Amino acid sequence: MAKMNFGGVIENVMTREEFPLEKAREILKNETIAVIGYGVQGPGQSQNLRDNGFNVIVGQRAGKTFEKAKADGWKPGETLFSIEEACEKGTIIMCLLSDAAVMSVWPTLKKYLTPGKSLYFSHGFAITWSDRTGVVPPKDIDVIMVAPKGSGTSLRTMFLEGRGLNSSYAVYQDATGKALEKTLALGIGIGSGYLFETTFQREATSDLTGERGSLMGAIQGLLLAQYEVLRENGHSPSEAFNETVEELTQSLGPLFAKNGMDWMYANCSTTAQRGALDWFPRFHDAVKPVVQKLYESVKCGDEAQISIDANSKPDYREGLEKELKALRESEMWQTAVTVRKLRPENN
Repeated sequence: MAKMNFGGVIENVMTREEFPLEKAREILKNETIAVIGYGVQGPGQSQNLRDNGFNVIVGQRAGKTFEKAKADGWKPGETLFSIEEACEKGTIIMCLLSDAAVMSVWPTLKKYLTPGKSLYFSHGFAITWSDRTGVVPPKDIDVIMVAPKGSGTSLRTMFLEGRGLNSSYAVYQDATGKALEKTLALGIGIGSGYLFETTFQREATSDLTGERGSLMGAIQGLLLAQYEVLRENGHSPSEAFNETVEELTQSLGPLFAKNGMDWMYANCSTTAQRGALDWFPRFHDAVKPVVQKLYESVKCGDEAQISIDANSKPDYREGLEKELKALRESEMWQTAVTVRKLRPENN
């Protein structure tokens, strides 16, 4: 385990050089890894494990997603089973269902969690708010987590490109004395770039905060606010979109992803530099109280309960589709459709 300095804070990090794939295979050589769920994370994690030489099966209910698993090469009766069959066969049960689905399937999963098995998550939600989800594992099993910091699609794409998506890891319950080595082996097996230590509670709260904050909620709110101000002051949709979104994602995003925002500040025009230095503290001071309120709502479980309540409504999908349709059909994102078509690579 390497000790890495992150801005003056020392953290435990496991790299693929320290924990090679061969070691991971040796640790898990007698395990049957049952991936339950084939939605967001299931395809990427299961296929990466399969390609890396692990003994993997998939458990999924009949339907469209089951057919998708078949199309990805999982064979019914050999490597593709019902959830119940996969749970019975698996010694490591990777629960990659959505948070709502975990709650509904939990009574089924729990029956197959016999002593010595391992229960794996890629999100701390169900365990962190177990008083709300009802997910309380038996004491005689390992409960572990590897949480890729991105979608299952990104995990798979980066794996095929020979790269790795960073992941956090945690051990919630170690009944066998081998939980940590199994966790790290699975993290390497699914194609993680490097692994950093966390807890189920920290992962769950940071994840929900990030989704609602800078990763999706806040960024949409900021982009829309700037786009609206430009449009309300006479700028065309094309100009407003390019100055708000296109330049950020197509030009600046790749640069500060590679070099950092500090590098961006040092390598832009003096006009942009002065303006950015003057205005970022104002945005920080305006936004931080909102982020603090968001974090408190996540930590106390309110956001988890909102999600649970919303997903349990019989008409939730119908209402969700209306909200997504309104977002998709908004002027800003309809402008995006045209702008994307005009990109050089599409002509």
